[in-house]
Amino acid sequence: MESVTLDTLDQGLLHALQIDGRAPFSRIAAVLDVSDRTVARRFGRLRAAGALRVSAVPRSQLAADTQWLVRLRVHPRAAAGVARALAARHDTAWVTELSGGTEIVCLFRVPGGGAAPPAMLSAHPGVIEVTTQRLLRHLMDHRWRGRMSALTEHQLAGIHPPDTASPDPIRLTDLDRRLFRTLSADGRTASADLARHVGWSESAVRRRLTELRAAGMLLFDVEVEPALFGFTAQCLLWLSVSPARLSTVAASLAADTETAYLGATTGRHNLLAVTISRDADALYEYLSDRIGMLPGVEQVETAPITAYAKRFARPG
Repeated sequence: MESVTLDTLDQGLLHALQIDGRAPFSRIAAVLDVSDRTVARRFGRLRAAGALRVSAVPRSQLAADTQWLVRLRVHPRAAAGVARALAARHDTAWVTELSGGTEIVCLFRVPGGGAAPPAMLSAHPGVIEVTTQRLLRHLMDHRWRGRMSALTEHQLAGIHPPDTASPDPIRLTDLDRRLFRTLSADGRTASADLARHVGWSESAVRRRLTELRAAGMLLFDVEVEPALFGFTAQCLLWLSVSPARLSTVAASLAADTETAYLGATTGRHNLLAVTISRDADALYEYLSDRIGMLPGVEQVETAPITAYAKRFARPG
């Protein structure tokens, strides 16, 4: 990623996109009190520098997808290649490399009640060990707050899309899933380009996007490196929590500004968290003074995140 410094306008743009990933530049410009061309230019600069990507995926609960958390121990020299291969798969939501270069963690989305990822993962010559856990439930309904503080309540009201929620369920088709694959690479792909990718008419694509969004089927997220906001310590936490305290601990962690993601899993650890802290000292204090003091937390395993080969911060 090229060196980038975010100013107030950049942060406002990123906050607006986090609220509505497909918001027209004209709407964002009106809220930020600048021209459409200025917003488009800022967006293009950040995207060209590798500092910004808008992604979209189906909401798993409504799409009836099964999600599997896969943890791979790999040979250090093979780590980058394995991560790239996983990132290229259409069924991975995110892929991250952990400190030391010997471990990769990724999230698979399997349509319906599909089984864990195929055994070919363990057959890769660079993979030493594969562990899978089913992701049972997402326990946060908001994104990391560190990148969502630039806009006022009045400005937010101008960004929020119209409330068109529909109570009617939608049955996904293979064509929908082709649409999702394109949107996962670029959530702002123009309707005309989406039409070419999936073989629909542009009007049909626009209509289907409206239907999917009204049904709450699509989640949009803005991928931005937290270091641009001054946060340099990202960490994966596996927590073992007493079952009787699980809901209480989850609610406490979900309310913390450090928490970027929280989910319940199968396995010897029953909670997975992604945390973002200012630096290593702040991470230490969060682990010792906050998590260490929560009743019911029996064990915590931590692993610093060094890189994302593929990122979607909120796999809903």
